[in-house]
Amino acid sequence: MESTISMQDMRYLNLFSKMTGVSTRFCFMYNEFITFCVPKNLVSKAIGENGKNVKKMGEILGRKIKVIPMPLGPQDIRKFMGFIVNPLTFRNLEIKGNEIIITAGIQSKAALIGKNKRRLIELQKVAKEYFNKELRII
Repeated sequence: MESTISMQDMRYLNLFSKMTGVSTRFCFMYNEFITFCVPKNLVSKAIGENGKNVKKMGEILGRKIKVIPMPLGPQDIRKFMGFIVNPLTFRNLEIKGNEIIITAGIQSKAALIGKNKRRLIELQKVAKEYFNKELRII
């Protein structure tokens, strides 16, 4: 999970830390959401009572915010990807060598790929950064 943090991401991470009291090094954009990955035991603290931290951050940044548990290893890939694409679902996720293959129905596949492959590219970037694997959707 090593990657370079952009200045914009650094601003997001600093604001997140100040508002929630939870420090993290992992955030990314997917489907117009800014997604923060925090340790599983700190997710509820980061979200805040009745979602107040997430709502306030969303108002300040003018974007939707999502907080998800950080993957602990390759065994968490399915859950992690499921959290990212939620509310969309996929049928199956397989790991073959250096590749993650997501199997989805026609409707879900179209939504996962997105217009001009925008969502697919964002999801591929996440898979590469977090698991150092390529991603395909079939």
